Amino acid sequence: MDVSLPDDATLTAEGWSAAGQGRVLLIACGALAHEILALKRINGWDHLDLQCLPANLHLWPDRIPAAVEAAVAERRADYANIFVVYADCGTGGLLQAKCAALGVGMVEGPHCYSFFEGNAVFAEKAETEFDAFYLTDFLVRQFDAFVWRPMGLDRHPELRDMYFGNYSKLVYQAQTNDPALDLKAQDCAARLGLAYERRFTGYGDLAVVLGQI
Repeated sequence: MDVSLPDDATLTAEGWSAAGQGRVLLIACGALAHEILALKRINGWDHLDLQCLPANLHLWPDRIPAAVEAAVAERRADYANIFVVYADCGTGGLLQAKCAALGVGMVEGPHCYSFFEGNAVFAEKAETEFDAFYLTDFLVRQFDAFVWRPMGLDRHPELRDMYFGNYSKLVYQAQTNDPALDLKAQDCAARLGLAYERRFTGYGDLAVVLGQI
């Protein structure tokens, strides 16, 4: 997978460096914190530092570019190298444009469901899996906070069929093999009235991208 980098960046054995320094600040979605820290630990990527923005920005995607811009501006003096660990995430290309203007790289893909699956694989499945509702490890853990309550289903369960009537299945993209999360994901599918499919994706393209910076 290609990684979008500023024009003056070079990829070295010490990590992505635009000014000869090895440390990189990752400005990431809070929903990816657990996965990024796991990858850092597993691979010994000690040159990567992590700053997370609130995961609930996904409830207002139009706010993500400005939040990223503010974080880059705040930390620019501390790091020559900054990389944004978001995909497009519903910003309609605005985040990509903002990162380009700021001169920082970002993860490719429309959203985390795509890069966890692998962008190429996800794109192949998109035409036949348009009726799937996806959950990641994070969203299984935080289902009530990020799905059930924001959609008002705790107060108006009758809205379920209106929201999910065109879906046929819930696909749990598992980053880890955790039986407890699997059971919770099955319960999420049952609550939404959807068939259940578990698909182990691991960290997908996220691991590839972080391994290149």
